[in-house]
Amino acid sequence: FQAEDGIRDAQESRGLGDVYKRQTMHSDIDFNNKNILITGGAGFIGSNLAFYFQENYPSANIIIFDCFRSEKYFDNGNLLSFGHYKNLIGFTGNIICGNINNKEDFDRLKEFKFDYIFHHAAISDTRVYDQEIIMQTNINSFHDILFKAKNDNAVLVYASSAATYGSEPSPQTIGKESPENPYGFSKYMMDIIATRFANENPDMIIVGLKFFNVYGPREYFKAKTSSMVIQLGHQILNGSPPRLFENSSKISRDFIYIEDVIQANLKACSPRTNGTFNIGTGIPRSFQEIVDILQKELGTELDTEYFTNPFNGYQLHTQADISLTKTNLGFKPKFSLEQGIKAYIPEILRMHDNYIS
Repeated sequence: FQAEDGIRDAQESRGLGDVYKRQTMHSDIDFNNKNILITGGAGFIGSNLAFYFQENYPSANIIIFDCFRSEKYFDNGNLLSFGHYKNLIGFTGNIICGNINNKEDFDRLKEFKFDYIFHHAAISDTRVYDQEIIMQTNINSFHDILFKAKNDNAVLVYASSAATYGSEPSPQTIGKESPENPYGFSKYMMDIIATRFANENPDMIIVGLKFFNVYGPREYFKAKTSSMVIQLGHQILNGSPPRLFENSSKISRDFIYIEDVIQANLKACSPRTNGTFNIGTGIPRSFQEIVDILQKELGTELDTEYFTNPFNGYQLHTQADISLTKTNLGFKPKFSLEQGIKAYIPEILRMHDNYIS
């Protein structure tokens, strides 16, 4: 048996030039002729949202606000910004290149009156410990977004994070947050600020989404912070043994496919109540299962290489309690890990063909 044979079969089965095609999702809201702002719109989740609206609501006026990738790095070696123009090839809406911390850049949004604001701009790297830049980017700018939404009478959906829970035991439940890094704390404070602002402005719709481990197309340019799914997939496509921490069969995460995350953003536009809600599947899966599913889909039988986990205090288990999400947003995840990876395989192959091979 040769790994290359299985990979070649998988490549041929998808057809030459096959690209990512999202499943059709329907919203109860007609977004046509609406002004839609997506901050962080050149990033992973933001760009997927932009194309969802473009493909399904051709009369929507979509404005992306993003500072884009600058090749500047944090001390940990990760990029300062993950926004990439290649995530937006084919996008036909409006783009404003700007830093959300820069008042002059942010003031460019004054010429628009938005109906919907999806706030996904943030420093999202959990291993950045520069507290000042995280608080400025994630907290200070959030006040500007809130007042913009209030002035425009816009629905506001913003990205919170499962990092607010720190190492709290599973299942992670709203109201039991205990952040353990600056990023998690900044999102925790955003939730508190949003709750207070919503209470002071009861006519507004403000919903926070605590994303768990999101994976799917357009995450490639997150580089080292992209999901285990694409990183392990590309290791396998390189013919290299997939590398996992020792005892990875006992390390579990709540992995959620990007299509379900888009669904959550749509559902959040017409909630039963304001609030912050967990966005996961509610079903934890192990790192080992990711490797096994990838190898099945790619037709490979590579041995797994195990190494010692170098991180202290590494969280071994996450599981989103999505009971409130189901009740208040009508959210029901549609993709199991097997279904999500299967849907993702053509894009994993395409990105490997274009950028690694």
